[in-house]
Amino acid sequence: MEEKQPDQTIQPHDAPKTEAIPQESTPLIDPALVKALEKITELEGNYLRAKAETENMRRRAQEDVEKAHKFAIERFAEHLLPVLDSFEAALTDSSSDIAKVREGIELTLRQFNHALEKGRVVAINPALGEKFDPHLHQAISMVSAEQEPNSVVTVLQKGYLIAERVLRPALVTVCELKNSTPTPVPHAGLA
Repeated sequence: MEEKQPDQTIQPHDAPKTEAIPQESTPLIDPALVKALEKITELEGNYLRAKAETENMRRRAQEDVEKAHKFAIERFAEHLLPVLDSFEAALTDSSSDIAKVREGIELTLRQFNHALEKGRVVAINPALGEKFDPHLHQAISMVSAEQEPNSVVTVLQKGYLIAERVLRPALVTVCELKNSTPTPVPHAGLA
């Protein structure tokens, strides 16, 4: 056996010559495999497009929500501007006629209430004797009165709802339970 010296390297011209394998003699790839690979490529493309579209929709929706929050008060403010104009006009009026001033204030108040209605702000003004509702009313005190217990006696301040959500509860006084003489409770040990 002949040993090769470790320092000898085979050069390309020393390598044995091999003939190129003709294309016809390579084994053919299964057509089903080719179709499957094409389908995989198509599905990958569809997936990437769908993913990009979903991301774009999410981004647009987030931008819409941000804009809605940013400009939500814009419509309400537009309804309040005429009220502001009326107040400014009242300040420039130098009339000393109290009846005219009162009429102007009443018109401005109607204008303001109309602006609140357009902004879906509704007053909570319970009628006297109406049952106390802790979701809409805030009891300031309980007083004795000749009416149904746990009912509204007086309204100290109106409350307000905005889109059916309590913005501020109505401040009310409530009729307390009528005093009845308590019946003594016998102790178990005394009977």
